[in-house]
Amino acid sequence: MCIRDRVATIVLKTAAWKLTGSVGLLSDAMESGVNLVAAIGAFWALTLAAKPADRSHHYGHFKAEYFSSGLESVLIVVAALAIISAAVGRLQQPQPLEQLGIGLALSLLATALNALVAWILLKASRRFHSITLRADAHHLFTDVWTSFGVVLGIGLVKVTGLTILDPLIAIAVALNIVVTGWKLLHETASGLLDRSLPEDEQAQLEALLASHETEDIRFHALRTRVAGSRRFVAFHVLVPGRWTVQAGHDLCDELEREIAGALTRTHVLTHLEPIEDPKAWDDQGF
Repeated sequence: MCIRDRVATIVLKTAAWKLTGSVGLLSDAMESGVNLVAAIGAFWALTLAAKPADRSHHYGHFKAEYFSSGLESVLIVVAALAIISAAVGRLQQPQPLEQLGIGLALSLLATALNALVAWILLKASRRFHSITLRADAHHLFTDVWTSFGVVLGIGLVKVTGLTILDPLIAIAVALNIVVTGWKLLHETASGLLDRSLPEDEQAQLEALLASHETEDIRFHALRTRVAGSRRFVAFHVLVPGRWTVQAGHDLCDELEREIAGALTRTHVLTHLEPIEDPKAWDDQGF
């Protein structure tokens, strides 16, 4: 999870704040501190999510990823409140900024390091379909743009001499990361509430099943959910009662293989029923 890179970033940004006394750079350093705690939480969550299913967790531990993203969203809001508090204090008692050249150089170096780590994490999140890695990558990219905004703002302070811009920049940073935290919290809540597959994947699944439908083969009670990097799909397969168990099993096996091939990291559960039985049509899904 690039913990050493996070520590290096915090050291650079903290040094920039200490040298300049800028509350804007302090806000940037605090957000990086949140990133470090989030990275540690993500490492724990991914380690737990990778554990296989056991007697107490038949469906695995994939939802552990949501604990990490939930923790990160809460930390973001806490950091934002601390930043606003420091910025309001500086608005009431303005202070001149010092050694801005060195401070801004250190901040830009930290920003470049963050951008590299965010790019690596985003590629990994797409490869492993991980909400934890994706959340961490997007948070880091937010940090990168925040840092650029802070550097530009502090540069304006140096050019214009308007020290009031410094706390105003810090407040803008705080409001920006609150929005990020809210989006992340919403995604976490959706995952914990067993949200269905995304619309495009749901449509792909429905199209695949429709391609197998005939007069003798029907499907209903389709249910899907996402748990971390895993997908779960369940549905009923209705076939003529005269079919042998082997024929029904072969059809279900074929469907499960096709769905698992089309939607990676998907666990498929089918339930075979006689198409002539009225009771088989009672459960339509919702």
